[in-house]
Amino acid sequence: MAQGKGLTPLARIIAARIAAEGPLSLSDYTAECLLNPDHGYYATRDPFGAQGDFTTAPEISQMFGEMLGLCLAQCWLDQGSPDRFILAEIGPGRGTLMADILRTIRTVPGMALAAELHLVEASATLRTKQAETLKGQAPSWHDSIATLPDGPLYLVANEFFDALPIRQFERQEDGWAERQVGLADGRLTPGLAPPAPAALLAPRMADTRPGDIVEHCPALPAIAGEIAARIVQHGGVALIVDYGGWHSLGDTFQALKDHEPVDPFAEPGLADLTAHVDFEALANAFIAQGAAATGMTAQGVFLERLGITARAQVLAKKLSGAALESHIAAHRRLTHPEEMGQLFKAIACHPIGSAPPPGLDPA
Repeated sequence: MAQGKGLTPLARIIAARIAAEGPLSLSDYTAECLLNPDHGYYATRDPFGAQGDFTTAPEISQMFGEMLGLCLAQCWLDQGSPDRFILAEIGPGRGTLMADILRTIRTVPGMALAAELHLVEASATLRTKQAETLKGQAPSWHDSIATLPDGPLYLVANEFFDALPIRQFERQEDGWAERQVGLADGRLTPGLAPPAPAALLAPRMADTRPGDIVEHCPALPAIAGEIAARIVQHGGVALIVDYGGWHSLGDTFQALKDHEPVDPFAEPGLADLTAHVDFEALANAFIAQGAAATGMTAQGVFLERLGITARAQVLAKKLSGAALESHIAAHRRLTHPEEMGQLFKAIACHPIGSAPPPGLDPA
């Protein structure tokens, strides 16, 4: 193997690991790229906004967080307005979404006073950003949802599940070949393991053909299940917004750098790695814990049902010129089917017997 010339520091670390242990699964490779404590993507930077590598809905417009805040408020009212509840976000970015939610729920008598703010964030860099954005709100931070306190849980997750590492399997005539990351000429290169039976994918033999790719997110069932178990026990709701679809089929693994797609294996640690979320897997994880799951709903439809256009019109009255044009573009970007409106979806978990969150399709 070459001596790592031209490789990023993390690429050299991964290459040495592969040389010693053999090829890595795509999930192990992604985890190293994103979470390595010294060189991992999320450990070393603020990736959001125009100066970062991608822009999320809360950074596009305050209206996104306001609509989610209204949805949470209606759920709080429908479940009896508990006088204490856990308001939590997993993967809270810069804290922008939570700031908009908090501003919105202050308009609902008693709700903000009942809220205990908790953020699940592993990145020290992003915790610092969140503290700045939420100055005066006194959030508590957690490395995982396991340490959230007991109580009614009102949780949001926007573009969280897409960042969880996935495994990829390619259908073969005689089984499934897992995609791996190995070495070729001193460079990190994707390849396939030998075909083998995979009990996990046995049900997918019926609806796939040789050459088809199916993705599996190992961490998703446990995280979604933990959220659902808390909601079943204590009440509340979880709103999940992300890009993806129903019933995984096809290669959706991608890397973004400077708002452009790049080779996921070229510069590990310097680009964001994501994959589409399988909303069927989310729904199944919620239901397995005894919770109810809504139907998957396109983000644009969800936001329109919650009143985003009326809110946009109110805000537009105070704007003119370039600011008005930017505002109109932001509304379109969040809702139009050709932009984020169709690619991004929403789903919710709530207790069986409680009113489902507004704006979402029924199960």
